[in-house]
Amino acid sequence: MENSFLDADLLAYLSQYVTDHKKARMEEVLALRSRFFTLVLEDIYKPHNASAVIRTCDCFGVQDIHIIEKANSYNVNPYVTRGAAQWVDIHKYQDAPDQSSVDACFDELRSQGYKIMATSPHGESNPLHELKADQKTALVFGNEHAGVSEEVIQKSDGVVHIPMTGFTESFNISVSASICLYDLQQKIVRSQPEVYFLSEKEKAEIRFRWYKSMVKNVEAHIRKFYEGKIEQ
Repeated sequence: MENSFLDADLLAYLSQYVTDHKKARMEEVLALRSRFFTLVLEDIYKPHNASAVIRTCDCFGVQDIHIIEKANSYNVNPYVTRGAAQWVDIHKYQDAPDQSSVDACFDELRSQGYKIMATSPHGESNPLHELKADQKTALVFGNEHAGVSEEVIQKSDGVVHIPMTGFTESFNISVSASICLYDLQQKIVRSQPEVYFLSEKEKAEIRFRWYKSMVKNVEAHIRKFYEGKIEQ
């Protein structure tokens, strides 16, 4: 069914199985969806923390989350995401014989034009408010105890941190993600809203996937649709 999302007739066919209320809500969300910023989670070993970040991304309209799996693999915790995983795109990377999971992730992000910023309060790290929101940016968050790895720091384009004044040196990962996304989103939406939101082609691709997720026995419906076109 390659390029089915471009078939307006198929989309119209599937739409009859989605309520008007849900379609209207999906259009409201799509209008504010973005791939200008994305988050990368490195080797998170507590599933509820990664799931909380997925929920945060959906709340901020961030479409993609990238997960680097090393010692730990990630499975969605539905009790934490509250359904958010259905609406965002989760990309996973593992080590391969010829490439580390970090390289696989970073190569993909750079091919899409992202600047990659590790998040860490240590070393030569710049405060969040100094990070410009003038180009596509991926923020990398490390696991709950060790933070981002040295490999991530060395291969990133820079390091950023959230200034804090208490005894504790870091926020919970979902809190950190929320603060960073809010700060960056406010900067770009005020200055260049025209580059922030999804293209019409991206919206069409996502709309098709969302419709598919909403329609029961969707593959049977799609087969029926194309069988009907052949008979015509």
